[in-house]
Amino acid sequence: MKKVLVVVDMQHDFVTGALGTEEARAIVPRVKELAEGAEEVVYTADTHTEEYLSTREGRLLPVPHCIKGTKGWEILPEVYRAGAKIFEKPAFGSVALAEYLKAGGYDEISFCGVCTDICVVSNALLAKAYLPEAEVRVYASACAGVTPALHDAALQTMRSCQVTVEEIALD
Repeated sequence: MKKVLVVVDMQHDFVTGALGTEEARAIVPRVKELAEGAEEVVYTADTHTEEYLSTREGRLLPVPHCIKGTKGWEILPEVYRAGAKIFEKPAFGSVALAEYLKAGGYDEISFCGVCTDICVVSNALLAKAYLPEAEVRVYASACAGVTPALHDAALQTMRSCQVTVEEIALD
């Protein structure tokens, strides 16, 4: 069985920076443990340019974040596994990631990271669409949403779309 862990947007700006939250900081140990124990791990990185505020997303969320080349854009070193593939994405979901997963013939795709209600749900549902027979899983306790209520709503949406939602505890 071919397995992969997708760590979504565990970047400084979503954990300790411009859009960081207490919930995002709290999941770092779980994400680190998952990444260390995974057979294979890949990452997504929200990636914007200096012109972010003039984009549609920037007009709707006028908080500059994850500007390529800044510290806020970097993946937290404690969760990054050296040499792992990173999918830079200018939007919530990464079609390139979904195509990679399909081409790789993965049987089990697990997700963790931020934000549950935006980028995690987008990428999990893309994986489900590209690999409808694969087991797609989200580790709820290794994800954080914009708010706890939105986190819970996203988990329910994913359950409705036949994504397995699991809790994990630290070893």
